Order: sequence, then structure tokens, then C-alpha cells
Amino acid sequence: MKKVLAALSAVSLAVVLGVAGSADAKGGFNKGSCTFNGKKLYGKIQEVSSFPDVKVQVVSSFPDVKVQKVSSFPDSCGKWQMVTSFPDTKVQFVTSFPDVKIQYVSSFPGAN
Repeated sequence: MKKVLAALSAVSLAVVLGVAGSADAKGGFNKGSCTFNGKKLYGKIQEVSSFPDVKVQVVSSFPDVKVQKVSSFPDSCGKWQMVTSFPDTKVQFVTSFPDVKIQYVSSFPGAN
């Protein structure tokens, strides 16, 4: 009986760890790679009103990412080149329940 309980405990632990691992693997904001669920928070960005890759809220303090709008070379974290077609990432601006909070800056963009 003890062996059965020990085996069940081990299986239960493996299932719990597997579920927790898959939840972490699902995504969210990743500061190191400057992504949200694998979508870059830099590059060519298109504003959309539905079906966004990321929901974004503009804040004046405590952002996840400081964003600088640029006209060329949006090649590092927080540099956004706004486009109307062929985006790297589509964002929808919201006032509540954002995926990521941003703050516009004129210099020193990047993840906080």
C-alpha cells in the first residue's frame, strides 16, 4: 500500500510540475527578450482595433517598456516604427487590463 501511495504521489507531483511548466512556457511579458508571448516589443508596429498580438496601455509611470517612436532602424527593445502594413507586431491601445504597459520617451527606450 505504501508503494502505491508513493507512486501516486510521484505521479501527482510530476503532473503538477508539468502543468506549472507549461503555464510558464505559454508566455507573458519577457523582459530579457523584450517580447510578449513571443511577439517583439520593438520593430515595425501596427495599431489595430481588433485581434491584436498585444494589448498596450500608455502610462506616465511604472511602465514595463519605455517606447521611443523612430522612423528607421527599430532594432532594439522599445524602438517602435509605426506602420500601416507588414508589421512585426500588432498592438491595440486599451485603458484597462493591458498585457503590457508602455511609456513614451524621447531617449533611452527599453524594458524596465
